[in-house]
Amino acid sequence: MSARDAILGRLKGIAPDAAQAAALLVAPERPAVDEAALEAEFLARLALPSVSASHDAIDSMADLPAAIRRYLDAQGEDRTLCLPPDPRLAYCDWSGFTLHDVAAPAEVAALAIARRGIAETGSLVFETGPAAPMLPNFLALHHIVLLATRDIAPYLEDAPLPGAQPRAHYWITGVSGTTDIEGTYVQGAHGPRFLHVILLRA
Repeated sequence: MSARDAILGRLKGIAPDAAQAAALLVAPERPAVDEAALEAEFLARLALPSVSASHDAIDSMADLPAAIRRYLDAQGEDRTLCLPPDPRLAYCDWSGFTLHDVAAPAEVAALAIARRGIAETGSLVFETGPAAPMLPNFLALHHIVLLATRDIAPYLEDAPLPGAQPRAHYWITGVSGTTDIEGTYVQGAHGPRFLHVILLRA
């Protein structure tokens, strides 16, 4: 008898627990989320070591440049920013910043606007489009993300957006990391090393 036959023979003698199998189909396991406190739930996930993101909050779009200025100054970085061509950003006062809309391979910081935040995991959901280029969000050292608190959804399955869909969605949960080399964790190996979320409470 081959090893394969031996394994399959043993499996044939194991009776599945029908009740447990049915429960997985009816109510898949997922963490509890307080839907009355989505912002707090989302921020709690952002603070997890596996996500490793910082955050700030603003009351209006006019406050966005000051929030980014605070963050870059605290990180000891120049006020240089790759800004997407989103018309909502045109009304902000970017005095004191060096702005551009094409990311360089050694980009210091890039701003993006998330379409959704997921309280269950601390994930951010983005769309691609003319006003939302994808590449800068993977080249910059600091990925700065604007997220409206009204766009925080409780669970992964609540993420789909209504209306016409873009060519692509992509999800980000924390910063890039790997343990490929000698089992040592390296943050930012395949993308940004820092993730900073600015919540818009307006």
